[in-house]
Amino acid sequence: MTDMRKNGIREAANYAPLSGWAKLPEGVALGYTHGLAEDAAGRIYVFNMSRHAIAIFEPNGEYVGSWGEEYAAGAHGLCLDREADGAEYLYVTDISRQRVAKHALDGREMLVLDVPPLPETYETPDKYRPTDVGVAPNGDIYVTDGYGEYQIHRYDKDGRWLQSWGGRGDAEDGKLCEPHGLWVEGSESGETTVYVADRRHRRFVQYAADGELLRAFGGDYMLPCDLVGAGDYYCIPDLNSRVVVADREFNVFAQLGEAGSLWQDARWPAIPPAEWPERGFVSPHAVHVDGDGAIYVVEWVPEGRITKWVPHA
Repeated sequence: MTDMRKNGIREAANYAPLSGWAKLPEGVALGYTHGLAEDAAGRIYVFNMSRHAIAIFEPNGEYVGSWGEEYAAGAHGLCLDREADGAEYLYVTDISRQRVAKHALDGREMLVLDVPPLPETYETPDKYRPTDVGVAPNGDIYVTDGYGEYQIHRYDKDGRWLQSWGGRGDAEDGKLCEPHGLWVEGSESGETTVYVADRRHRRFVQYAADGELLRAFGGDYMLPCDLVGAGDYYCIPDLNSRVVVADREFNVFAQLGEAGSLWQDARWPAIPPAEWPERGFVSPHAVHVDGDGAIYVVEWVPEGRITKWVPHA
């Protein structure tokens, strides 16, 4: 995964939301907003459950257009990968159609990953519900089956299945419970590390490229959906109404905006927009950090919600 952040996250206490950043034209409505990505031109891609499933915005929030109507019912995980020749592609997961696909930025489908060939695990295709996807520097593709059988799957750059690990069970046994999101990063030495947000176990799990379990990190998390590496930090959307910043040991040291408790409301996540906190969150699902250190957050709410938070000196 190409790291396009120059500055990383800055002191979280100095962040403030930009009111009305995402400018949707009349007649364009989004659904549950689940995924975020940014291309080399600074355009922001928002994956959401609507006929405008891949909604595209300029850096200033102006709406560019959309594609991906076929993902309206199952839009979930999204990542962008820049290949060695500079070409950029979006990888998406569809929890309704049990598929993972690679697209050009204009929507052309380039590759589809088959359901993992594990008949003992996936007796029928509907048991596979992939929630997130990430790409390693060598092109290997990692997928979390966060709503299905709780496994992590690895494919090569051409979509050939290589291996799987994880599965349902107790954390103490190295098993997972709703591995919802993941972050794949490469080191200067050429090693690839995969971090998985093991949501219902309220922790993050670190794996080597081949699935060897290296470490598990618990701590101050409720329902961690995903993670994004940015400089010396991780930015983490916690579905229970907050976004936090953690160090490389996953120690939480800052929170974006104000603490929220809307996740305790019986209507959650369907909180009316009029009650959304201006400096807080309802149900953060994914985040992205751009090259200037701004943080984008999308939320699991029926109307979709996109906010941009910018650092102040």
